[in-house]
Amino acid sequence: MAKILIVDDDPDIVETTTLLLEKEGHEVSSARNREEGLAQVKKVNPDLLVLDIMLEQPDDGVFMAQELRRAGFTKPILMLSNISKITGMDFGKDEEIVPVDAFQEKPVEPAAFDARIKELLGKGE
Repeated sequence: MAKILIVDDDPDIVETTTLLLEKEGHEVSSARNREEGLAQVKKVNPDLLVLDIMLEQPDDGVFMAQELRRAGFTKPILMLSNISKITGMDFGKDEEIVPVDAFQEKPVEPAAFDARIKELLGKGE
């Protein structure tokens, strides 16, 4: 299965998503902030990155995605967020500003999360 890196500062989200991913046979690593996340990307070379939009700073996830894309990281990035629930605004991917492949709302609904992971890894139906 795939190597997946989760970058999120919420231990409950990390634990929940790790359990869901490991149940599907994936190898999961995690990081709590942007700095750790960037180091783990180099160390683990994940097949997919699950990235929270708000880490230590409200836009750390966005900046991390931008930095990774500029550095040549081409693998899928799934952005986790509850911003649209908080602000009432919908956010979507944007090649320059938010260079991710998909968004997933928090709290994570297991079946939708699993389907999105399979889709991003190219195993969707």
